[in-house]
Amino acid sequence: MQKHLLEEEHKMFQDAVKAFMEKEVAPHNKAWAEQGHVSREIWQKAGAQGMLCMDLPEKYGGMGIKDFRYNAIVGEELAKVGASGPGFILQNDVMAPYFTEYFTDEQKERWMPGLISGDIISAIAMTEPGTGSDLQAIQTTAIDQGDHYLLNGSKTFITNGILSDLIIVVAKTDPKSQHAHAGISLIIVERDMEGFTRGKNLDKIGMKAQDTAELFFNDVKVPKNNLLGKEGQGFYYLMRNLPQERLSIAATGCAAAEAALDMTIQYCKDRKAFGRPIGKFQNSRFALAEMKTEVTIARTFVDQCIMELNKNKLSVEKAAMAKYWVTDLQCKVVDQCLQLHGGYGYMSEFPIAQAYIDSRVQRIYGGTNEIMKEIIGRGMGF
Repeated sequence: MQKHLLEEEHKMFQDAVKAFMEKEVAPHNKAWAEQGHVSREIWQKAGAQGMLCMDLPEKYGGMGIKDFRYNAIVGEELAKVGASGPGFILQNDVMAPYFTEYFTDEQKERWMPGLISGDIISAIAMTEPGTGSDLQAIQTTAIDQGDHYLLNGSKTFITNGILSDLIIVVAKTDPKSQHAHAGISLIIVERDMEGFTRGKNLDKIGMKAQDTAELFFNDVKVPKNNLLGKEGQGFYYLMRNLPQERLSIAATGCAAAEAALDMTIQYCKDRKAFGRPIGKFQNSRFALAEMKTEVTIARTFVDQCIMELNKNKLSVEKAAMAKYWVTDLQCKVVDQCLQLHGGYGYMSEFPIAQAYIDSRVQRIYGGTNEIMKEIIGRGMGF
């Protein structure tokens, strides 16, 4: 974020997060990518530093401050060290609103301390093999059996899918409802429930250190007290929280573009061709100037959205604008930065190469950028 939007406590938090990422995360990126997931220990270390679920109540170990600037700092510092593995952003930005708004008192007592400490890793299971962005078409069901729900179905592309202990599953509790979205509920599945199994850790082209899995539910008996919020209200809960998720993606995308540009500016100062730094050539200078301008525009827009979110004024349409435009720009900037690195940019050991393959998914998850444009178009009355 821009410095003028950060107060003294934000700057202190930022310094601490930056130091943590450089010491505890950056040195392990390669090893985590090779094994396909991070260690559970890094979650616990992050929790000990107050970097998880910051807006959850102090009573359970959180900061008790609803201020997305703290969330953005964590996401941005992760992006700056090229970390694709730790799913802190999912827990902080996507999951935490469900915990604060819809947990019962009993659920808060049971799960909040572990979510804040990093002992409990969470995930949300929306996408199914045949549905993609169309949540109303899900086939997973949770049928009322009196004292429990009987959960059946499957999910795919689930972030934190391998390590997660607590999973919010989007399911139909009323499959016969005439209005598809009215029959959707959110059911909380715990790690060791009988009938719940995980598929393989999916082999992605990028973000290798982030565990992403298929989940299968075969007659899983989920206690009634694991219902999140009210039955039949799941679709509305999801729609309510999507703007923050999409802004989170935009914020990390902006930070990743800034990081790529910074490393490329330095490379263009150090790398020489024909007896002078390649940044001295007009083509290089113009490309860097264009990217600097566009990234500055993105930063200004993202920061404006963050401040609007803090005031509960960020619209669904504006969040969609931020998600689609910034992630498109991220991919464009990273591609241009790789080009300026020449052959070295295509070498895996160069950070810009990793940034290139990790950036592509930004335009897909959280709702594809085509869906974002559909949302914006509908907001204009079409």
